[in-house]
Amino acid sequence: MVHVLSSRVLLRPTDPDRSRAFYGERLGLAVHREFGTGPERGTVYFLGGGFLELSGRADPSSAASPDVRLWLQVEDIAVAHEELAAKGVDIVRPPVREPWGLLEMWIADPDGTPIVLVEIPAEHPLRHRPGI
Repeated sequence: MVHVLSSRVLLRPTDPDRSRAFYGERLGLAVHREFGTGPERGTVYFLGGGFLELSGRADPSSAASPDVRLWLQVEDIAVAHEELAAKGVDIVRPPVREPWGLLEMWIADPDGTPIVLVEIPAEHPLRHRPGI
């Protein structure tokens, strides 16, 4: 079993400023962190523990949105790769250390929704938790 440590939904908005106003001001979501600069800078909002709900049934002719991706943090990407490959999961891209320091592996769900499995190395800034 893959040991998922956290999860998040990634959205690629058509108008980042409008989306930040919606999620931050209208919905009142608290900002966890921001990265980058300019209009396309990233903003991460708290959603609690993170959830993925499967419900209802989509029209089989509809395709997965290329604008939605699932981001799942795992403890050990090598173990996740081995376990998922052994279960016949289509590995879209094997684990790679990205330029931003995360170890990422890409898979897709049966409808084609991209899923990024991520290991955050011990030395990565995302692991830094002052006071803990």
